[in-house]
Amino acid sequence: MRVSVVLCTYDPAQFDVFSEAADTVLDQTHSPVELVIVVDGRPDLADRVRDAYGDRENVVIHCNDENRGLLESRNTGAELASGEVVAFVDDDVRADPEWIERLVGAYERTDARAVGGRIVPDWIAGRPDLLPAEFFWLVGVTHRGFGPDGDETAAGEVRNTFGSNISFDREVFLELGGFDPAIGGRKGDGNLQGGETELCARLGREYGHGVYYVPDARVAHKVFEYRTQPGWLADRAFWQGYSKRAMETFVADSTNEESAFLGRLLVEFFPGRLWAFLRKPSRERAARLVGLIAFTALVGIGYCYGLVQYPGDLGSTE
Repeated sequence: MRVSVVLCTYDPAQFDVFSEAADTVLDQTHSPVELVIVVDGRPDLADRVRDAYGDRENVVIHCNDENRGLLESRNTGAELASGEVVAFVDDDVRADPEWIERLVGAYERTDARAVGGRIVPDWIAGRPDLLPAEFFWLVGVTHRGFGPDGDETAAGEVRNTFGSNISFDREVFLELGGFDPAIGGRKGDGNLQGGETELCARLGREYGHGVYYVPDARVAHKVFEYRTQPGWLADRAFWQGYSKRAMETFVADSTNEESAFLGRLLVEFFPGRLWAFLRKPSRERAARLVGLIAFTALVGIGYCYGLVQYPGDLGSTE
C-alpha cells in the first residue's frame, strides 16, 4: 500500500524543526512512502526546501502562490499525492519509524476509511506542573480520557483524531471534498479550530464510520516553551471552548465526545485528583488539581462566549 504524507510549512525560522519532521517521514519502516511538501506562500522557504529535498526520491514539493492557510494547503497536498492513503502531520513533529506501518496495518485488517494515531509530548522546556494530562489537548497532544470508551491506550473507532496524526483513504478524502478551508475563516473568525472534526463528521454521515484509532501509531509533538506558559495555556483554553461551541453549528453531533469527556472530568478525574492530593499532598498534585479546575472553567467561559457569537445554525447565514 502506497502512502503519501502531506507536510505543510510556512515559517523559515522553523526550517530545522520542519527538516526533522520531514526526515522522520522519509525514514519509515513501511515502503513506499511519498512525502508531499506544501510551502504556504513563501518562495524563499520553498527554495530552501528544494535545495534540501528536491533530489530525494518520492518527494513532491509545491509552493502556494500566496498564503492560503493550513486546511487549503493540506487539500492541495492531497490532490498532488499519488498514494492510496494520504496522511497528515504538522511540521513540528517527529514520526516514530513504525508510524506508517501501524496505520497501514489498521487499513489492512479493518474496513476503515480513516485511521489516526496517538500524539505524545516532546517537552522542549519540560512539562509545566499546571498542566494535567486531561488537558494535554491544549498543546496538541493525546490526552487522558481520549479513545474508544475513554481509554487512550486502546485501539478502536473514535469520531476523529488530531490533525497532527490522521490519515484517509485518498479517494474517500477527495470525494468528501477534503477539509473545509472556511473553518477558521468563516465570517473572518480566525479563532475557530476543528477542521478535522468537521471533516470526520462528514465522513461518519457518508460512510457510517469514524476514524480508527491506533495508539501504537505515534508521532511526538514538540511543545515549545511558550506553549507551557500559564497565560498561553489560559488563552488556548478559552478559545478552545469558543471553538467547541462554534463547531456545534457546523457539526450536529459534535457535542457527544465533549459531553462524555466533561462528565468524566466532573465525576472521575477531579474527584480522583482531589483524593490523591488529600492522601499525599505535594506541590505537583496541587498545581495539577488547580490547573484542571482553572482550565475547565476557562473552556466553559469560552463556550459561553461562543454561544453569544454563534447562537444558532450558521448554515442559514451563508
